[in-house]
Amino acid sequence: MENQKLENLLNLAIETPEADREKTENLNVGFQEESRSWELIVKYNGSLDTLQSLGVGVEELIAGYAILTVPEALVEDVGQRPEIEFVEKPKRLFFAVENGKRASCVLPVTQRSPFLTGRGTLVAVIDSGIDYYSQLFRRQDGTTRILYLWDQSLRGDGEEAVPPAGFQIGVEFSAQKINQALETGSRSGAYEVVPSVDVSGHGTAVAGIAAGNGVSQGIVYEGMAPEAELLVVKLGMPGETSFPRTTELMRGLVYVVRKAQQLGRPVAINLSFGNTYGAHNGSSLLERFLENVSEIGRNVICVGAGNEGAGRGHVQGRLGQGPTRVELEVGNYESILNVQLWKNYVDEYRIWLQAPDGQQIQVPTLSQSAGKSVVTLADTRILIYLGEPAPYAVEQEIYFDFIPDGLYITPGIWTFTLEAVNDVTGQYYFYLPSEAARSGNTGFFRATPEITLTIPSTASRVITVGAYDTVYDAYADFSGRGYVYEYRTVGLVLPGGVKPDLVAPGVDIMVPDTTGGFTTASGTSFATPFVTGAAAMLMEWGIVQGNDAFLYGEKVKAYLRKGARPLRGETEYPNNKVGWGALCVAESLPE
Repeated sequence: MENQKLENLLNLAIETPEADREKTENLNVGFQEESRSWELIVKYNGSLDTLQSLGVGVEELIAGYAILTVPEALVEDVGQRPEIEFVEKPKRLFFAVENGKRASCVLPVTQRSPFLTGRGTLVAVIDSGIDYYSQLFRRQDGTTRILYLWDQSLRGDGEEAVPPAGFQIGVEFSAQKINQALETGSRSGAYEVVPSVDVSGHGTAVAGIAAGNGVSQGIVYEGMAPEAELLVVKLGMPGETSFPRTTELMRGLVYVVRKAQQLGRPVAINLSFGNTYGAHNGSSLLERFLENVSEIGRNVICVGAGNEGAGRGHVQGRLGQGPTRVELEVGNYESILNVQLWKNYVDEYRIWLQAPDGQQIQVPTLSQSAGKSVVTLADTRILIYLGEPAPYAVEQEIYFDFIPDGLYITPGIWTFTLEAVNDVTGQYYFYLPSEAARSGNTGFFRATPEITLTIPSTASRVITVGAYDTVYDAYADFSGRGYVYEYRTVGLVLPGGVKPDLVAPGVDIMVPDTTGGFTTASGTSFATPFVTGAAAMLMEWGIVQGNDAFLYGEKVKAYLRKGARPLRGETEYPNNKVGWGALCVAESLPE
């Protein structure tokens, strides 16, 4: 039997030769070739001291979570130890990229009493970094509003350039150091002092919406909370991928909540990225970790719903009489691809997979077949992993990883056929990787837009933010859809659960770029910071101005839900597209 304390993807990864793992999207994420070790996320109890004596690197986080660096020969042994409750490997994260303040009813509370600007609060941006040289993030006297910047991608010199206390990667820069850089009077001079650069500009855009002061182009482009101070984490991007991983995110979350506690300030945290791997029900270690982080200090965590709503990356349904066919179109030049199938463990299915040339195999689905198997169809090897329920999830996962014998997977229609043997619920859920990781022509026929939220926006104690188009005052079809509790038949969704919580402007949003100018962008990446800034404003009214010392966490969510306004075309609230409606700050403040 497979080690039940290791997640399915990790079990498959350690059983798969490295040469094959390197040809996949997910399996090699977390493996460090130079040290022949795995970076792993664990839930544990007690002490991890004995692991350190074995040569395992230990980085304790909070609430019984840690990141371990484990020599590859010790992974299974570590998983068997009694202090280890569950182990997952890191996943890649994808940024959710595809006239907002007026539409969000902000002006009534900024231009007259209570004159909310985020003063006294913190906005934390965990993203691709920030253009700290921009005037948008400075005070009137030219000094920075960024209190701390942790660049995980930099290597310290062991003297002045060192990681934050309690962490082992990157370099932390204080406001004092950033001001020293600004005093050089030029970008090139500043980068000699603080060499942190936002290459993609994504984090700068997000920070500008949440907390930019608008000074570069006049007040029209001012952010939501222009007087909030900032905590910024630039996520590290390991060598095997151009995308950050969940381990970097977890470190960043611990960092900002600890900083906020040290500073004695409420903090609104912005996460504008996610991935599609998982049951989408809050059961992964990352989702559970966010639940724990949300209870530390006075914080609000805002997470984008993702842009998978119209991305053809998901199919769900219920088996009926006879076989059910699910067709997947694989486009030309697709070199890596994986498919997740999630179902209720009590259901028993027969499953066949047919290649474009008509070759077909039956997938092993009996419980005694749990574990890895390998088949070859149409010059493509397919790793199949039949999982079992985990301590935190009742679903069963069947995972398919397509590895071409040549450069590319055979294009055409790949067909999954499902037939019930013992059908109790009959529900099935297929997921592909994020649209950003696939070629434009790869996707399911008859795709389902429901439950297309990206993880970790599926965590229950975060504010999940979708997008709408302010021109039409209507839902943006790319925005990830969720669920209303009574309609979700599989999974550990909390009673009363609704996702997304609300929507914010996310189409053709004016955002700052890294040249000092502005551009337009679309996506839930840019809807989320509207809500993050709004959360900072509510905490300013409640905590800083003394109206409600307990206005943080779920209470902020409740106020934002209550204040949300209706959108064109939506007749019932809450719903799985826009939640409780569109952000309206003025209506979210108690009278």
